[in-house]
Amino acid sequence: MLFLSYPDPKPAVFLQHGIFGEGSNWVQNLANNSLGFILADSDYDVWLGNSRGTTWSRRHKYLSSDQEEFWDFSFHEMAMYDLPAMIDFVLQKTGQKQIYYVGYSQGSTIAFIAFSSMPELAQKIKIFFALAPVTTIKYTKSPIMKMSFLLDRQCKILKMWKFLPELCSYSFFHKSCANMFFLLGGYNEKNLNMSRLDVYTAHYPDGTSVKNIIHWVQWCFPKTGPKRWGISVHRDCPDMTLKKMPVPTAVWSGGEDWTADWRDVSLLLPRIANIVYYRNITDWNHWDFVWGMNAPEHLYSKIIELMEMSQQKASSLGLVGNRPLLGDADSLDPFPQSREPCQGQHKEAVRHSPSPCLSL
Repeated sequence: MLFLSYPDPKPAVFLQHGIFGEGSNWVQNLANNSLGFILADSDYDVWLGNSRGTTWSRRHKYLSSDQEEFWDFSFHEMAMYDLPAMIDFVLQKTGQKQIYYVGYSQGSTIAFIAFSSMPELAQKIKIFFALAPVTTIKYTKSPIMKMSFLLDRQCKILKMWKFLPELCSYSFFHKSCANMFFLLGGYNEKNLNMSRLDVYTAHYPDGTSVKNIIHWVQWCFPKTGPKRWGISVHRDCPDMTLKKMPVPTAVWSGGEDWTADWRDVSLLLPRIANIVYYRNITDWNHWDFVWGMNAPEHLYSKIIELMEMSQQKASSLGLVGNRPLLGDADSLDPFPQSREPCQGQHKEAVRHSPSPCLSL
């Protein structure tokens, strides 16, 4: 875990990366274009989480990362064990009672699971910022996501249990790796600093477990992975009731996101009990949330605005250091009309969540 802070910082902010990512994804653009640096320059105490299996998170008290047992995990363990431990660590180090949480992609998934399953953990979050949240992938357009079910058979034959794409760290493979993540999340050349492709591909994709990938595949192909990999969907995934999750939640989606499709996000929105803000950025893909050149204008400035408003409200109520009293979607958002409606949201689709894992 890494942190960026200045003297006398404002409240702590925890940034959690997505699948195949790692903590440095938040600081891979220039200082004026990276959320981690922007928050630190605004005097926030910034902490970067690293999921187990990434380059920075392969140490274990008893196991070596060369052992198969080390890689026996998926996003379920990240949500139920790793995330609570990281949040408690930040609170202990900062002496604060609550933090702001920014989760991107899988980073939002594990937060929804954790905050809806553990009320005591939810009380430690001031606001949950869900960027390109993934709770179902029924509508994903990503060819890689759709073909990933092939990992099941091949990895079983080859006895593979870890996914470590270290070839991408070599410059010779940067272009091929760049094409891979474009196929995963979509392509928007106009909003990506192409001169920094070498930086992105040197750190993305990073490592995770094959079991984690297979667990994701279950959501697309519920009849494929569980039986052969011994993963029970209902056993591994807690019964998430988001309507009971008290955490104020702000959500962003991208209209051209091939992984967190806006139609999948539209299934999520009505199930969030305390949604304080939502915006769909119509021309954004999955990478624009962390690397987009216009992200400071369209996303990061709004995150800081919502944080500042929550602090002002808490201060006016004498609640500095505790969660602001937020009761409805307009309590933080002074411009509720700016929240774009779900494009073409289907009532039938909203009533019946396609996810076999999440009971929202």
